[in-house]
Amino acid sequence: MEQQQNLFGGVDPEIQERVASRRDALFGMSRLGMTLAAASVPVAIAAMAKSAFGQTLPTGIVQALNFALTLEYLEAEFYTRGVASGVIPGGDQAIFTTIRDHENQHVAFLQQVLGSQAVAKPTFDFTGGNGANNGPFSPFTSYAQFLVLAQGFEDTGVRAYKGQAPNLMSIDSVLQAALQIHSVEARHAAEVRRLRGQRAGTAEQAPYKGWITLAQVDAAAAPIQAVYNAGVDAANFPAESNTVQGGLNVATLTGQTAASAGESFDEPLDMARVLQIVDPFIAG
Repeated sequence: MEQQQNLFGGVDPEIQERVASRRDALFGMSRLGMTLAAASVPVAIAAMAKSAFGQTLPTGIVQALNFALTLEYLEAEFYTRGVASGVIPGGDQAIFTTIRDHENQHVAFLQQVLGSQAVAKPTFDFTGGNGANNGPFSPFTSYAQFLVLAQGFEDTGVRAYKGQAPNLMSIDSVLQAALQIHSVEARHAAEVRRLRGQRAGTAEQAPYKGWITLAQVDAAAAPIQAVYNAGVDAANFPAESNTVQGGLNVATLTGQTAASAGESFDEPLDMARVLQIVDPFIAG
């Protein structure tokens, strides 16, 4: 129980109970870690990770990779359904076909690493309705909404990896894969943000850059934006407006502003925040 309290920090108790219950039901774990898999990671790395422990990975690594696999299932299905739906304009179809293929390779990679220990694929509700399919999003009938969720999922994945990377440091080959993973996911996030930025000036989109500027409130992306920009439990998850890095307030350096300092350093996501963000999209 003490460990769970440390994970959830200052998150509202009602949210803690709901998220912890869903976490336990989906993953059957007392402690979860986070990493994401990359398209460019060779299958040999999976074999290296397994062979290093006689085909048996440490429990903590299995838990971390199974949580990663669940998030990769989510992204892979989201892009697979999106590409097949016809909602993506022809000029952007190739981009999301490539991202779809990356995410499906991430799933295959994690399944290869975990073998019989791989978690089963959950059921997803991309309306954000917790399985009722009546949530605030309609990504497969509205391209604007598809981009909103794509941005939310990608930004979340990149930042979740940073928050959980220390949990993977006990196996060099897994850490190596995670470093390769992180750059690929960050490129996805920047590309999706670029596509949203191209829609600037329309009634449905605000301008977006390839990086996050302070809190950058996005009403169209609620509730995702509100959750991952929240400053609750600041010790574990500083909001994007944070300008202090390594004890130094970067905004006070010559020629710097709070905006430039915030853009220069991406913030991690703690475990509780990741679970809050994805919870509405996992039906069971």
